[in-house]
Amino acid sequence: MKIAVLGAGLVGQAIVNDLAGIDDFTVVAADQDVSRLESLPDEVVKIHGDLTKDEHLERVVAESEIIVNAVPGSLGFRVLKKIIEFGKNVVDIAFFPEDMKELDSLARKHGVTVVCDMGIAPGMSNILAAYAAKEFHDVERIDIYVGGLPVIRRKPYEYKAPFSPADVLEEYTRPARLKINNQIVTKAPLTDYELVDFENIGTLEAFNTDGLRSLLDNVKANNMTEKTLRYPGYAGKIQLLKQSGFFDEKPVEIDGAKVRPIDFTSRLLFPLWELKPGERDMTVMRVHVSGSKNNKQKSIQWNLFDEYDISSGVHSMARTTGYAATGAVKLIAEGDYTRKGVSAPEHLAEKDETVRKLLDHLEARNVVFRKSEYAGV
Repeated sequence: MKIAVLGAGLVGQAIVNDLAGIDDFTVVAADQDVSRLESLPDEVVKIHGDLTKDEHLERVVAESEIIVNAVPGSLGFRVLKKIIEFGKNVVDIAFFPEDMKELDSLARKHGVTVVCDMGIAPGMSNILAAYAAKEFHDVERIDIYVGGLPVIRRKPYEYKAPFSPADVLEEYTRPARLKINNQIVTKAPLTDYELVDFENIGTLEAFNTDGLRSLLDNVKANNMTEKTLRYPGYAGKIQLLKQSGFFDEKPVEIDGAKVRPIDFTSRLLFPLWELKPGERDMTVMRVHVSGSKNNKQKSIQWNLFDEYDISSGVHSMARTTGYAATGAVKLIAEGDYTRKGVSAPEHLAEKDETVRKLLDHLEARNVVFRKSEYAGV
């Protein structure tokens, strides 16, 4: 079976390398950056092209049966729409801001299976929250904490971006949706700051970002939050930039030239946030679900702590995001997931066996989620 991966950045490369090691898969990788393609294994078919152009996109996906959409979020929705129109099954990790449901009828029309947001969070966070929620009669809370962090903390930001830095800035400007007392509410990102302790790391800060996405519609819970994790002090620095206008999109005139502040800020921040080869990172996630069953209070918690793989040189966020996506590719390829239309990750939790296969796929790659259960909340 031929699989095409669109985008060969840090996460895209992890996806390509993993799929290339699976028997019966022939992998095609496409990117407009030749240097990214050059580092891929010899057995991978490499195509240099501009994926924003329909003719280039069609050439890449024409002979493949499953497509992994790993382009930046700003391109993701349009590229996914074209892939569906070409009649291809898709696993999407573009995390575009548009509503995935807008493409559901189109996918059904073309009879294809599309799984969107299939990374670590959104992605595995959705699946594990939905999987745990099935064990309750009434779900009181779903709280998700997740973050990718550098092992070595370097001032001033103590942060590195393992995926598109533009998508990181999007997290800090897009309003965060959460659920309070069974009502969906909107708050500014970077708010509801709290300190949370994690084994192996210590104390991290957590703040609102818009990561719940489809969970708000597809899983029943009275309260639901998703917060991003960083080293303490980070949110205040980003808030200072934001409140000072550095994330504004309206152009300002400087010596006769008009410049968008966010473009200027991006140009300065991205080099500081670049995750370089060999630079160690880690991923931490906690999915906590609490509620009642048979009139008894209980909680289920899933925890992940993952680090940069020294032997393979694959960064943790690339591993956790990429291998979740390759797990979904395997589910589709082997006929374990056949739902037509656009699926959110939590739809994969409808069958226990599907979740177990996905967790086994990840554990075989040393990405291990640990479950704990206890009485009370």
